[in-house]
Amino acid sequence: MEKTPEVKVGIMNAPAIEFVLDGKFLCDGIEMSGRHTARVREGKIALGNVLHDEVLMVPADGSSCTFCLLQVTIGVGFHWERKADQHFTGALKLIVENGAVTAINILPVEDYLLSVIASEMSATSSPELLKAHAVISRSWVLAQMQERHKTEEDEEETEYIEEGGNDERVKWYNHDDHVNFDVCADDHCQRYQGIMPDCPDAVSQAIAATRGQVLMYDGELCDARFSKCCGGVLEQFENCWEPVHHDYLEARRDDADEEHFPDLTKEENAADWIMSSPKAYCNTADKELLQRVLKNYDQETGDFYRWRVEYSQEELAQLVKERSGIDFGRIIDLRPVARGTSGRLYKLKIVGEKCTMTIGKELEIRRTLSPTHLYSSAFIVEKHDIAADGIPQKFVLRGAGWGHGVGLCQIGAAVMGEQGYSYKQILQHYFKGASITELY
Repeated sequence: MEKTPEVKVGIMNAPAIEFVLDGKFLCDGIEMSGRHTARVREGKIALGNVLHDEVLMVPADGSSCTFCLLQVTIGVGFHWERKADQHFTGALKLIVENGAVTAINILPVEDYLLSVIASEMSATSSPELLKAHAVISRSWVLAQMQERHKTEEDEEETEYIEEGGNDERVKWYNHDDHVNFDVCADDHCQRYQGIMPDCPDAVSQAIAATRGQVLMYDGELCDARFSKCCGGVLEQFENCWEPVHHDYLEARRDDADEEHFPDLTKEENAADWIMSSPKAYCNTADKELLQRVLKNYDQETGDFYRWRVEYSQEELAQLVKERSGIDFGRIIDLRPVARGTSGRLYKLKIVGEKCTMTIGKELEIRRTLSPTHLYSSAFIVEKHDIAADGIPQKFVLRGAGWGHGVGLCQIGAAVMGEQGYSYKQILQHYFKGASITELY
């Protein structure tokens, strides 16, 4: 591969999208600039009084014109969700999707990475962390693009996988579900927020220093996943997504002594682990380091290594009903069924007065037991204030980690960078046996 590939990023989907073209853009040979509104009319994109099947606006004469999308929702479904106006380089494509307008940004992968790295981690992070993140973010997006192109050739399309009978709902959500673009702009894929104001030299330098470098294993691009904090032990891929094992995404302790950790698939071991504070790279309360590494809105989460959530019976019953769409009645129990290598639950049985159901995998559990998302599915359940009929009046969830825990642990990697590890050493810790290859 000699030329830098282009990536199609889905930014937002709304009944109407307002945008501003800062400079001259070409659309079907016609120059456009200024402020516009696109909406759906008769199943097509209405731009002014003209209806289009789709709209593609490209900077005129290859210039560096930019565009702004107004009121983009970021952190969709998470506790830091908010709206912001965002600016972008590259081309803007508008299509009809789910009865609304979808805005897609088309740009070179290396330009995309400038925003991803600066969006995911603070530019004041160590240079080695930024380099490591550049390699995994590049590897991940190219792997998703490759997989999507294979899917297009095979004419197959999958929104999610579901298994189990009437009393079991087990789902996992694939990033390659996007049919009309390669990746989305939110945390469900990689956090991408367009042009970062005054993008620091440190980010540009990290991307330039690793240009074209990707993680490979056995001749294939690595599915280089990452999350904020593993909680002490890395999770295996198949416990969060499809039942495919990747040798480079195996369980190991987030520590120099990476081979020694308890079997957290066993309930007793998981409980002891979660209720303690074991040594790990990501077990840090160094506020100065976290301020250098985390974006402002991520710093709102301070209890990521070990955390606690409490619900009354009424709160939990209503929450589960709203989030699952099933009326369980009062909740009698939340029973662990299956845990992964990090102690994360990938099957949980909800026992209610009216019905009982086992749910999974980890993201489905996190969504069902929180108005947004639980920090992770590595938790134990405490039942308190048991009534005369045996039904608890209070549930306390005590948990570990932030995110799915597969692949690179961002906070752990940040600590490694601060301790003097090179980006290659960081990558070897989190992706065992993978090689760094220059793809272009």
